[in-house]
Amino acid sequence: MSLGFEHAGFKVLLGIDNDSMALHTFESNHKEAKTLCDDITQVGYSKIKEIIGEQAIDVIIGGPPCQGMSLSGFRNYDDPRNRLYLSYIRLVKEIQPKAFVIENVPGLAALFGGAIKDSILEEFSKLGYSVKYKILVASDYGVPQRRKRIIFVGIKGNINNFIFPDPFGCEICCEMALSDLPPLNGAFLGSEIQEYMSTPLSNYQTLMRKNSEKVYNHIAAEHSERVKEIISLVPNGGNYKDLPEEFKQSRNFHVAWTRFNRNKTAPTIDTGHRHHFHYEYNRVPTVRECARLQSFPDDFIFYGNKTQQFRQVGNAVPPLMAQAIAESLKNYLEEGNNVYST
Repeated sequence: MSLGFEHAGFKVLLGIDNDSMALHTFESNHKEAKTLCDDITQVGYSKIKEIIGEQAIDVIIGGPPCQGMSLSGFRNYDDPRNRLYLSYIRLVKEIQPKAFVIENVPGLAALFGGAIKDSILEEFSKLGYSVKYKILVASDYGVPQRRKRIIFVGIKGNINNFIFPDPFGCEICCEMALSDLPPLNGAFLGSEIQEYMSTPLSNYQTLMRKNSEKVYNHIAAEHSERVKEIISLVPNGGNYKDLPEEFKQSRNFHVAWTRFNRNKTAPTIDTGHRHHFHYEYNRVPTVRECARLQSFPDDFIFYGNKTQQFRQVGNAVPPLMAQAIAESLKNYLEEGNNVYST
C-alpha cells in the first residue's frame, strides 16, 4: 500500500513491522523512509517521534488483522488476534492524522452479521472520524488479478463527499502480464539477475519495466517428476477436477492444482506458492511472476528466502489499486472538504 501512496504523491515516512526481512524490503524500496522493527502493541507516538522527529503525519495506512473481534471479544486485549487492530485504533487516537486507510479481507463486512464492520465504524466515530467502506476488486484498477478487499477510509471531519475511485482501464490477463519474462521451463531454474525474454509485449509490461533493465526474484521451484506430470495434465484455466481419478485426491480442495488461465486475470495471489501454476509451464509461479500479478514494478526487489519473499508479495495490497485509493484521498484532502487540521 505504501508504494501506491508514494506513486500518488505522498511521502512515506515510516514503516512498522515485527518482520525484519519485510522491513529490509520496505526500506530498500522506499529510500527516504525510516523503519521500526518492533511489536506494534509496544509502540507509541513518542517512539515514532524519536525516529521521524516532528514531521506531521497526515495519513496512517495498514492492514491490521481483525479475526478475533467477535461480539464478546472485541474489547478483549488478551486475544492476540485483536491486539494489532486495537493498537491501530490507539495510534490513530494518539497521532490524530487527517485520515487513515484500513485494508482487510472482504468477508469482514459480513462477519458476525456485520458486527465487526459496525464496531470499526463506531470505534473511530468516538475519535471524531467519519468512515466510508467499500469492497474493491483489484482488476478494476489495472491489476491482472481478481483480488477483492474491503477498504475503510476515515477522515477527521466530513467524509460525505469522498468517493472511492471508479473502475478504469481494460482487464489485464495473465499472458499480458507475464509473457516477456524468462520461461524457466526445463533444467534452468533461473538466477538472481536475468535478461528479459523479449521487448515488452503489452502496455502493462511496459509499465512494469519502466525503471528496470533486468529481471530479479525470478527463480523457479524444483518440482519432482511426479508433480510436473500432474501439472501437465491440467488444462489452461483448469484445476484438480480436470485430473484423472488417480490424481484428483492428491490435493482435494477448491484451489488445488489450479493452472492460471492465460486469457483471464489471475486468482488471488496468496502467501504460499504450492497450488497455483503458470498458464503454460509446468511449475508454480516465481516471486517475480506473483509480483507482476500484484502490479509491483520490476524495480521493486524482494529480500529474504523464497518463503519470506512469497509472504511479502502475498500479504501486500496491489500497488496500482492502492495508488487509485491514494489519489482519491489526496484530492479530497487537498480540496479542504471540512478536514480537521492540527
